[in-house]
Amino acid sequence: IRHLMPMPRPFDGFVEHAKRVSPTCLVHLERNRYSVPASFANRPVSLRVYAQRIVVAAEGQLLCEHPRVIDRRHDSAGHTVYDWRHYLAVLQRKPGALRNGAPFAELPAAFRQLQAALLKQPGGDREMVEVLALVLHHDEQAVLAAVELALESGAASKTHILNVLHRLLDGKPAP
Repeated sequence: IRHLMPMPRPFDGFVEHAKRVSPTCLVHLERNRYSVPASFANRPVSLRVYAQRIVVAAEGQLLCEHPRVIDRRHDSAGHTVYDWRHYLAVLQRKPGALRNGAPFAELPAAFRQLQAALLKQPGGDREMVEVLALVLHHDEQAVLAAVELALESGAASKTHILNVLHRLLDGKPAP
């Protein structure tokens, strides 16, 4: 009889909190702040708190996940954990936010190098935002590889990066 009983589902141990996302796309937990995709600013979400991570869900879907910051010191203001991808929608409306925005301090090195080159040109903010937005439609590693190849060739422009990206995606050698 024992072999006919279904296996119990593994225990999914989390504590769930109803939260409202701030206008700056953050949810607060234990003096810390975690970013949420910009489309959920000012909206209710469910925050699932696990021992090592937090998961944000809304409308029946998982929105994002962050490593959980546990800091028992009471003399600090807490930490803010950003994912720059969560702010792409904001950037598309306000490209200038890229220059000093805290969420963009952690961009991958190739993106930061490209940003330094593009910001020296008129319209560089907008062009950089358009390159970052490529990760919404393409694999992020492929976009990064295209940016690195464009930087190496000395042709750091959105047009060249798109050309290299499409060659990479089509399996053709980069020029």
